[in-house]
Amino acid sequence: MARETLFLVQAFKAGKGQKLTAEPAIQCKSSAGARKRAELLSATKAGVVAFSTSGDAELGEYDDEPTIIFKTGRLPAAFEEA
Repeated sequence: MARETLFLVQAFKAGKGQKLTAEPAIQCKSSAGARKRAELLSATKAGVVAFSTSGDAELGEYDDEPTIIFKTGRLPAAFEEA
């Protein structure tokens, strides 16, 4: 049961009105890779956030609070507060 760190990029596209729709998350190999991918996506998406989380994949337990690496644009409230 080893802990691992995941680096993820989550992009959002604009929906009707102020609604945001999450696109599939993208897993990256490193913090730098996640930041670069997020920066590239920010040109075409309503909002993008890159973050890391640590946990045990076998147990499906991950940190409650992810570590934000990069964020820009319109994001859901959960990411705006971070």
